[in-house]
Amino acid sequence: MKIVYLKTNNIANIFNQLQQDLGGKLKIRPQEYSLELNNNLVSGVISGVSFKNNISFMEYDIVFKEDMLLINNMPITNPIHFMYCAKGRISHSFGIKGEKRLLNQFQTGIFSCDPSQDTTLFFRKNEVVKLSNIMVDTHELDQDDENTDLLRNQLLKTFLPKPGQNIFAYIGSYNLKIAEKIQHLGAITQKGLVRNLLIKGIVHVILAMEIQQHKEDRKNAKNNFGSLTKDEMDDIKELSNFIKNYPEIQYSLKYLSKKSGLSPAKLQEGFKLLFDRTVTDYIRNVRVETAEHLIKTTDLNISEIVYSVGLTSRSYFSKIFKEKYNCSPKHYQDHQNSVAVTA
Repeated sequence: MKIVYLKTNNIANIFNQLQQDLGGKLKIRPQEYSLELNNNLVSGVISGVSFKNNISFMEYDIVFKEDMLLINNMPITNPIHFMYCAKGRISHSFGIKGEKRLLNQFQTGIFSCDPSQDTTLFFRKNEVVKLSNIMVDTHELDQDDENTDLLRNQLLKTFLPKPGQNIFAYIGSYNLKIAEKIQHLGAITQKGLVRNLLIKGIVHVILAMEIQQHKEDRKNAKNNFGSLTKDEMDDIKELSNFIKNYPEIQYSLKYLSKKSGLSPAKLQEGFKLLFDRTVTDYIRNVRVETAEHLIKTTDLNISEIVYSVGLTSRSYFSKIFKEKYNCSPKHYQDHQNSVAVTA
């Protein structure tokens, strides 16, 4: 088993330590780091970026060839870790011998501890893992932004260990919307300041979503919600992808229930949990987004697009399209055409 110790929360130092222990090629941009790995120990990419408001972001998209421990300990104060597993699974503990908490695909984990504890991540041999980690420094530093102060104070109040305790640990329910935001990060092609601002904006959105997930999970626990198993959540994920691929089908709860093997109630609970939408609303949203993509990428007229996404009423389509994009489909199409002419 390979063990890597990180004793800093400075991104530059973290990546220097990772390169020293894991090898690889380190690429550095302003405030942004990428370690490309392909050796007998590990393959993949570890990337990271730091921001001026004491928040940093790291993403592991890797597979280790042997069991791996990544042990993080700060000499003065440990950050709050907001983790999200977009692929595979990973275990967390405070110290090597501490209780292991499994973070499955599409789950959030929030962890913090005092400096007497280590934050330990267990990567299993030959398992592909995509893990994001937003680290919020708990140091008391001067801030020029009042909103940053408010955010920091709220995070410290909610996610630091309570008096008399030295750890805080939370494993959230399943959330696919965060995975979509992480995909947006990977799609950023801009460079320089624009790139940094876009990454910062999305990272802050992900942080807000993880905080909201924690809030919702606490509320659901009080109301005895969240009864779905991991297999049932996987079935709903598969079903949602099917709907995305075939928006033209005339769906009903009965049809989807039979196809997935889940009851209508389970379907509604799962879609609400994963997408914050009812089944019907999810289908409608998929159809509108598919139509918007067709308007941008094809020469189909509006009527043809309406029928190709499973709708029968052009007036209804115009209504729901305008609700989402703040203009009519025709206006949107004309705008796309004018952009194409002037490009």
